[in-house]
Amino acid sequence: MELKQIIEASLFAANEPLSIVELQGVFLLEDRPDKHAVHDAIKQLQEECLLRSIELIEVASGYRFQVKSTYSPWVARLWEEKPVKYGRALLETLAIIAYQQPATRGEVEEIRGVAVSTNIIRTLQEREWVRVIGHKEVPGRPALYVTTKEFLDYFNLQTLAELPPLASLLDIDLQPRTNVQLNLGDDAPTKKDTIQNEKKYSST
Repeated sequence: MELKQIIEASLFAANEPLSIVELQGVFLLEDRPDKHAVHDAIKQLQEECLLRSIELIEVASGYRFQVKSTYSPWVARLWEEKPVKYGRALLETLAIIAYQQPATRGEVEEIRGVAVSTNIIRTLQEREWVRVIGHKEVPGRPALYVTTKEFLDYFNLQTLAELPPLASLLDIDLQPRTNVQLNLGDDAPTKKDTIQNEKKYSST
């Protein structure tokens, strides 16, 4: 059976994105293709989708098939439930964390100019879009929030470097922290990154 067809079937059957390693894992050890072969098969599938209503994209967690946005108005009618709409306050909070991470709740509130409700933070954590990676060494030791792979997957991103200019869209004055590790494909910012940020911004 051709490698490309097996990869295609696996991606269609999966409920979440699959990485190259996970796609290799569907084969028996003696028949397992190397990473280059899997990548070539994916590239062929992507090219075949150019004239179709679906696309094969890469996100932070791996590869997945999805309906092209052009056809989403029709496909959405298959479900009676309306898509969840998030308020401006939640989206502003998420944008600030994404651009300023690691960020504390107090830092988000300082930028927004208003308090951030507990429900907003809880919703972002329940959606697994943000998580706590530690606590800032200041009075009260507030939690430090960063975005997750699930956040990148939901917004069709591979890394934070691909973030659109959300700050300008939301009229928020944000300055990305250049010394934060932007690629969360493997892990969140390291402890070293966090300490560097704390030293740099503790005087601001």
